[in-house]
Amino acid sequence: MRSVTATAAQASSIARSRRAGKMALKLAAVAAVVALSGCSWFSSKKNPNPPAPLVEFTQKLRVQTAWSVSVGKAGNFQFSPVYAAGSIFAAGNDGTVVRINAQTGQTLWRARTDMSLTAGVGSDGSTVVVVGEKGRIQAFDANTGKPTWNAQAASEVLSAPAVGEGLVVIRSIDNRVTAYDADSGNQRWMVQRNVPSLTLRNAPGIVIGSQTAFVALPGGRLSALALNNGGPRWEVPVGDPRGTTELERISDVSGVPALGSRDICAVAYQGRIGCFDLLNGNVRWIKEFSSDVGVTLDDSYVYAADVGGIVTEFSRDTGAVVWRNERLKNRQLSSPIGAGKAVAVGDYEGYIHFLSREDGSFVARLSTDGSPIQAPPVSTGSSVVFQTKSGTVVSVVTE
Repeated sequence: MRSVTATAAQASSIARSRRAGKMALKLAAVAAVVALSGCSWFSSKKNPNPPAPLVEFTQKLRVQTAWSVSVGKAGNFQFSPVYAAGSIFAAGNDGTVVRINAQTGQTLWRARTDMSLTAGVGSDGSTVVVVGEKGRIQAFDANTGKPTWNAQAASEVLSAPAVGEGLVVIRSIDNRVTAYDADSGNQRWMVQRNVPSLTLRNAPGIVIGSQTAFVALPGGRLSALALNNGGPRWEVPVGDPRGTTELERISDVSGVPALGSRDICAVAYQGRIGCFDLLNGNVRWIKEFSSDVGVTLDDSYVYAADVGGIVTEFSRDTGAVVWRNERLKNRQLSSPIGAGKAVAVGDYEGYIHFLSREDGSFVARLSTDGSPIQAPPVSTGSSVVFQTKSGTVVSVVTE
């Protein structure tokens, strides 16, 4: 069966309808058509799940925009910034690639590819890599912004490349994971994985560490591949496909796995959230959860937003729920991230909400350019950086 893609909103809506009555098969058929054609079948006059209104509160935390830089609109794709070597690297759909001083916001260089970009950016501070139309890969020297090599992926790429330990690792939508030499662009190895018949059109990510590429995959799998040859070290199910229809069985790992010194955490759509031992994949803890935007972690906690807009802080050691904030329902949140004394999360109107690390209550709010914040934010240690759908890269600092 040919693989097709659907948005999380489409899949979730149909899955609920399926459980509600006999119209499920008809709806599933319509959704498959929608996924293939790109039609806006789900845009109705009355939204059955309206976004929660903004909550009024007394601001308890001082937050401010340190700097903002325009990169270029994301179009129908997702672009998130990356932090490396004291800089923020970012890209836009129009082919723009930039390096920004993370502290001052000064644009150190700005390059332009000859193609529309579909994913990026990845960098280790030495090599910068983006991916464009029809799977074309372009690398740049991180210091000068000069192009260094080109390569060709097997098919379209929606996930940002992972760059580290001398390699560039890319997953294309045909579920091939390919590694290229970071200096020359020569292919080092390739692993072909099975493609589920129906997947979300999102960007499950890759993270590199401990001589391993940790790859989030459609079908709910988290795979650890040896960097030297692509051989499997271990693989765990974050989400097991369940249900009777293909839509109900979508269980793709979402976002970029969160890598720690001893564990790695991940979440799946219509699946689970959990943390796993870095060396052997043994489950440290796992819980039912559904998210299409991924997780982040710090020394003590794991942060996630579910598909309904509920933000949860989990104990990193045990998985116990520390708190939940249910007052951002249906606001199409980004993945949350620790920001000083708070947890920051973006929404569909370009707001960044700051929640108390202690109890999840609102402590501050900041507006950006009014466009959705869907891409995962990154931390520089002293600030958090978000990229909006309209292409504004904004650095935010807290007291």
